[in-house]
Amino acid sequence: MNSRIIVSFILLVSIASSCKIESAKNKSNSKPKKGSVEIEADKFKNPIMISAADPWILQKNGIYYFTHTTGNSIKLYRTKNIVDVVNAESKVVWTPPPTGMNSKQIWAPEIHYIHGMWYLFYAADDGHNKNHRMWVLENTSSNPLEGEWTDKGKMMLPDDKWAIDATMFEIEGQLFCVWSGWEGDENVSQNIYISKMKNPWASEGERTMISSPEFEWEKKKIKLELPVVNEGPAFLKKDNQLFIVYSASGCWTDDYSLGILATRVDADLMNPRSWVKSKEQVFKKNPDGKAFGPGHNGFFKSADGKEDWIIYHANPESGQGCGAYRSARIQKFGWKPDGMPDFGDPVSLDEYLKAPACYDF
Repeated sequence: MNSRIIVSFILLVSIASSCKIESAKNKSNSKPKKGSVEIEADKFKNPIMISAADPWILQKNGIYYFTHTTGNSIKLYRTKNIVDVVNAESKVVWTPPPTGMNSKQIWAPEIHYIHGMWYLFYAADDGHNKNHRMWVLENTSSNPLEGEWTDKGKMMLPDDKWAIDATMFEIEGQLFCVWSGWEGDENVSQNIYISKMKNPWASEGERTMISSPEFEWEKKKIKLELPVVNEGPAFLKKDNQLFIVYSASGCWTDDYSLGILATRVDADLMNPRSWVKSKEQVFKKNPDGKAFGPGHNGFFKSADGKEDWIIYHANPESGQGCGAYRSARIQKFGWKPDGMPDFGDPVSLDEYLKAPACYDF
């Protein structure tokens, strides 16, 4: 066995070991931070972080990268034990300029690794919601908590309309962006749009609307003048099937929930007829489990690559709306015989869950 293989093996063993013991070490040697989850051996209870709306996790090489909406900056966490993320290494990697079109209302950051570089996508405006657009940061360092985040500016999306919650995915060498936007310049309906991308900050061609609020469960709101909502799209793939899981109804309601669009890898993703929408929610409130308005989800794999997990936010009590009560929660999910994901119900805050699996040798 050559030295390079030996070093790689030692590194993987280190990752596997620390995945299991990191939380115990933190609990015994340091005072847990506010919002720390309840951990017992390799089990935990949700939430993994309180006051953490629009949470996002990317797992790469056994390391989890976590971020969420703060409103005034972008903060990254880096850990081998995602259930103890509140005690993880963290850093504010970007703060907005004092004025300008990306200076206020910093929403829903997502970290992606694309073509060997790190990208952060976030929504921002100048203090006026009508001016919300998507923005991009780039980092060439191997560790996104190090190096320099370069401002790539505003995403050049088709029509330059109101846009939030952009996410990226690549299929057969083609990069796509999916986001929540307005058809025109008035806040009547938030729809889900897709566009091909020539790079992580510039589109090519037109945008296509693949979903708009049409079912009653997508149109819940507390005031007549408020818009109907589809937002927070997240990409999911299994074998030759593709899914966009999105949030429906206003986040200000207890009925904020998840819907799903399904298609196939070989379909024309820019054709709205290629996407089939479920007529029912696939994830909704669980009052007995203290999960109201569950939504704005993402997906990640366990460190061993064998388990599928969903991350989302929810309120612990009814009527708490879009504020700071939203907490970040994770749970493992499975698959139905027809190939559709099976998320079940939001797990109760009183229930212990087995932590995501480490590397398996």
